[in-house]
Amino acid sequence: MRSTLSKFVAVVTAGAVTLALAACGSGDAGTSAQKLRVGTLTDAPPSIYLENGTFTGYDNELLRDIAKREGFEVEFVGTEFAGLLAAVATNKFDIGSSTISTTEARKKTVAFSNGYSTGFTTILTKKGAGLKDVAAFGGKRLGVVQASVQDDFASGKVPGANVVRFPDYNAGFAQLKAGSLDGWVVPKDIGQKYIDQNPDVPLEFGYTVETKDTPSAFAVRKDNKELLKKLNDGLAKAVADGTVARLHAQFFKTEPLPKELEQGGPGLPVQNPGV
Repeated sequence: MRSTLSKFVAVVTAGAVTLALAACGSGDAGTSAQKLRVGTLTDAPPSIYLENGTFTGYDNELLRDIAKREGFEVEFVGTEFAGLLAAVATNKFDIGSSTISTTEARKKTVAFSNGYSTGFTTILTKKGAGLKDVAAFGGKRLGVVQASVQDDFASGKVPGANVVRFPDYNAGFAQLKAGSLDGWVVPKDIGQKYIDQNPDVPLEFGYTVETKDTPSAFAVRKDNKELLKKLNDGLAKAVADGTVARLHAQFFKTEPLPKELEQGGPGLPVQNPGV
């Protein structure tokens, strides 16, 4: 789940396609088509971030591509992750785009598109800390983004950890840098980005675990089946023609692309109970 101050809200209109998308906008089914509002984060590179006033990153550029294929526009709005899924469920946003892991608990609130990435959860530490296994973090202060999968991981799978919650990634990183945290639980690609962008801060990866069973996907309202279909159709086309592979290589310099998402691959299907 992946730079700005807490509660910063920025709006950028994206895409040049103006074709209609009936029944998929913020209004009720049957109303005139309108631009879709996308809730996203501003500080989680390389997946989702704000650069020179424009929302970008792997997730958001992929969503722009899908929108062009499927004939709708997207308007990105910066938000905090903790309230994102509820905002999608209550129609504040049409789509959630924030490297959202497709857990069973989250499927009770929203529906998910098929997956567009997998990854690793890691605990970033100061260099030389020697915290390489999950048991080593008992009694340690671990920073997480509130309501993220990393929050679930630190709370449920790191026995004895003192979990400290933050509204965004920048806030957690600042505390790790200042020395008030022993570890910062993040998706590994985001951790690598902070290491690369802050060579003066001695950091390293501690414990790391793969999260392939809950791929990242776009979130939509459970009753918006037409939009869900469009997202899945557009994503399938982007996998088939190699666009997903190209965008992944653009934003993830060292992380391998899952074989399922290679050009012509089968994709990463996500099941939504009751949808």
